[in-house]
Amino acid sequence: MPGHRVDLHLHTTTSDGKLTPEQLVDLLGATQLEYVSVTDHDTTSGLDRVFAAAEKYPRLKVIPGIEISADYESSEVHVLAYFIDYKNAAFQKELAKIRDGRIGRAQKMLAKLEELGMPLDWERVRDIAKGDSVGRPHIAQALIERRYVATNQEAFDKYLNRDGPAYVETEKFLPVQAIRFARSVGGLPVIAHPNYIKPGHLDAMLPELKAEGLAGIDVFYAGFDNEKENQYRRYADKYDLIPCGGSDYHGFGHEGEYRPGDWGPPMSTVERLMALAKPENVRIA
Repeated sequence: MPGHRVDLHLHTTTSDGKLTPEQLVDLLGATQLEYVSVTDHDTTSGLDRVFAAAEKYPRLKVIPGIEISADYESSEVHVLAYFIDYKNAAFQKELAKIRDGRIGRAQKMLAKLEELGMPLDWERVRDIAKGDSVGRPHIAQALIERRYVATNQEAFDKYLNRDGPAYVETEKFLPVQAIRFARSVGGLPVIAHPNYIKPGHLDAMLPELKAEGLAGIDVFYAGFDNEKENQYRRYADKYDLIPCGGSDYHGFGHEGEYRPGDWGPPMSTVERLMALAKPENVRIA
């Protein structure tokens, strides 16, 4: 469904995307998009560059965002946050601690892969990562380079998914903590790709997360069919959450990857988010 005007889930090289902030903005500028949010994993270091690059495209309005990694029992839960005061010093200090934990985790995963007969060079993984955050997609790319696997999907399916032999748990950061963390800098927290969350866990979490200030949930997420959209729209209606979404674009270039503007929520989503955001945080390019 190409031609959307809103995409609230995009990544750059400062986490696990393939395009620099400037390259991503140039790509966005060539679409029909009007409102976008760059939501790199556990870092905001690309946002100033995104805002600067977006000055060339008067139509394009950028909402400052982030994607925060959390865990609930055996489910990974990612929390998007919009209209954050990303220059807050305490916020940045905590993000640095989270990223340090991801580096330690990645090193442990490489040790497991070596035990499995697939040694990787740590410096090469860091070079692939380029930005602040080192994660499983970077390890997957290194596995592909060494021809241990053929595709990113194979790397995850065989080794890097939660049940895979090279998986390492992160230090627990609970979804409720992620909600509070986002709210501490005026952010509007949103559950990302809820289909990644194991059955039953979403139902168990949402009452508490809503009480803590959860603002939305992905309904218009890349690849969702009508059944999935309707499933998560029911959650949005039940808990009075704003239906959000986007392409989750990383620029991997694999077949079937959705591009910016291929998927996204209606303009009313942005209007509802802006109505809740702190006025001082409504900084858009």
